Amino acid sequence: MKGNKKYAVNLTIEERQYAQRVKRDVTKCETIRKRAEILLLADESRGKGLKQGDIAELVDTTFVTVSNIAKQFHLNGIKGTLSLKKRSEPPRPSIVTGEIEARIIATACGEPPEGYSRWTVRLLTEKIIELRIMPSGSRETVRRVLKKRNLSLT
Repeated sequence: MKGNKKYAVNLTIEERQYAQRVKRDVTKCETIRKRAEILLLADESRGKGLKQGDIAELVDTTFVTVSNIAKQFHLNGIKGTLSLKKRSEPPRPSIVTGEIEARIIATACGEPPEGYSRWTVRLLTEKIIELRIMPSGSRETVRRVLKKRNLSLT
């Protein structure tokens, strides 16, 4: 199976130039640059391309990845292969809305509970759940809200 190529990669001159530009573009993520390198190594338009197993070793990836990129090129072309899909919405909506964030910050800026000189993330989380600002939440969620706004509890 590792020797068989189901999808041959034959780049045009323009596609090859585009893939070379993407490969050198440091603003592109490593995944996209690696895809460009795989396409360039698999290109059979200027002679016999490398075997997919050899490409996988050179690029430090798996045979399946090389095979999938060749398939994606065959189905979507160069632009579709060398770009990431945009999600229409985040994988999971955030529990912390703007209103909840504002109430967390307001609570953190208020007086700490009786017997304490300052808020801790643990105390703040307990108070937020007690006040039903969030139905449930973790200390990490509260910590991220505070960090996002550069708010220190000390």
